[in-house]
Amino acid sequence: MSTFPEIKSTHSLVAKHVTKEVWDKLCDHRTATSGVNLAQCIACATSFDNQHCGIYAGDWDSYKDFADVFDPIIQEYHGISADAKHTSDMDFSKITGNVNPEAPVHSTRIRVGRSIDGFGLSPGITREQRVGVENLFKTASANFKDELAGTYYPLAGMEESVRQQLVDDHFLFVSGDRNLTVAGMERDWPEGRGIFHNKEKTFLVWVNEEDQLRIISMEKGGDVLGVFKRLAGGIQAVGDSVKAESGKDFCLDEKYGYVHSCPTNLGTGMRASVHIDLPGWTAHGVDKLKARCEELSLQPRGT
Repeated sequence: MSTFPEIKSTHSLVAKHVTKEVWDKLCDHRTATSGVNLAQCIACATSFDNQHCGIYAGDWDSYKDFADVFDPIIQEYHGISADAKHTSDMDFSKITGNVNPEAPVHSTRIRVGRSIDGFGLSPGITREQRVGVENLFKTASANFKDELAGTYYPLAGMEESVRQQLVDDHFLFVSGDRNLTVAGMERDWPEGRGIFHNKEKTFLVWVNEEDQLRIISMEKGGDVLGVFKRLAGGIQAVGDSVKAESGKDFCLDEKYGYVHSCPTNLGTGMRASVHIDLPGWTAHGVDKLKARCEELSLQPRGT
């Protein structure tokens, strides 16, 4: 039996819910899909002292096999009951209203994460599985039509001119994040990773970053409805194309929704953001801005 680890993030949800009793019960188990153990899942909490959750799932099995840990963490973080059921509605026609056109919004971006059943999640995915996800997406993306049609750019062997253009467009994801590295997500970098975008650069898919797929809709201005409409169509197109090529669906858990590597993203896996000018808040400072955003159930990022 493995020795009970030192959990450096003493105030994390991992420290609260990974007791010695639970550890002793689960520590020697490995999942079927990617061979992940509990120590791998909680590596960030045992390596760093600044984690809030401190846990990632290495595959869908992790959420099931290590439910004694994941369930209470998920329920506490998301504020849901043990018998909660996930609901999701991506019908854009139900959205009424939009951002005031006079608001100083530079751009709008909405993204979701999605995972394909049968492959590991980024912290635990095997090299063969990662390349399999990339190859499946490359084939599936060739079937995208009309506004969604575009090009896939693999990170491995990328020409410098292409790399620089993706940097200039703020599309490129890079290695070096400490959490992702310790969690196992940057193994075999950059093999099996890449970026897809349509001709208008308003629809993107990141392949094998923190999640198998990050599906993104974005454009200049504040047309949230238009961005969401494109996102909903894009998610459907990716799902349909993957299904047609492989017979595989997205990982969708009845209780927790769409499966992601980080339990904080469970559910819709959606984040919506705007890049906006906030005249006057500079004088008040970031702390007061954060407090005001908290009151509005918003999160300031990249100030």
